[in-house]
Amino acid sequence: MATAMELGLAGRRALVTGAGKGIGRSTVQALHAAGAQVVAVSRTQADLDSLVRECPGVEPVCVDLGDWEATEQALGSVGPVDLLVNNAAVALLQPFLEVTKEAIDTSFDVNLRAVIQVSQIVARGLIARGAPGAIVNVSSQASQRALTNHSVYCMPSLLTGSTKGAMNMLTKVMALELGPHKIRVNTVNPTVVMTPMGQANWSDPQKAKTMLDRIPLGRFAEVENVVDTILFLLSDRSSMTTGSTVPVDGGFLAT
Repeated sequence: MATAMELGLAGRRALVTGAGKGIGRSTVQALHAAGAQVVAVSRTQADLDSLVRECPGVEPVCVDLGDWEATEQALGSVGPVDLLVNNAAVALLQPFLEVTKEAIDTSFDVNLRAVIQVSQIVARGLIARGAPGAIVNVSSQASQRALTNHSVYCMPSLLTGSTKGAMNMLTKVMALELGPHKIRVNTVNPTVVMTPMGQANWSDPQKAKTMLDRIPLGRFAEVENVVDTILFLLSDRSSMTTGSTVPVDGGFLAT
């Protein structure tokens, strides 16, 4: 990972959603190590408590981003934010013929609507201050490939792919409209990531082989592979990059 001096993140204030576990938690830890002031957003207080113990100075915000009013109340007065990572998401695994209204509502509320709401809050603050900023939306390779459900939990669901596909286009529109305000917006699209959940779901070699056979590099992503890309897109090292979809997939989308 590049140093704080190389990335220029020290002293900047970042907000990370879905900060309690996995990619979000590791992103908070990396930003904290790089000298950034971090606001960590999660719906699970216990995860935030342990994160603050690990990273003293991190500002915890406990809220369910699927609740518009609660999110507005929790983040409306969060203060100046320079960098935003929209990582919070739900993955409700249902084949097409079994998709329920409840699953649709929950998926779009958290995976898409919350991205719009939180980004609006941050972008309005940046514009009011006349400050440049960077937003990174965490998407998925499932947004660009149709993947049949081999089993209930095996592959990304229809709803995950749909919401993340919508996020990709939302990112481009955000980049177009926010670019004149010097706010960059990009998307990171990882393959299976070896978070604890990823390890649990893909530990069966036979199951993993179906996906690994489609990845030219022959392995799944480690959390730091995704976090490094997020930090690069947040930093001024990527100052000419906006509206981009950056795969972290070992070449999956090239096949």
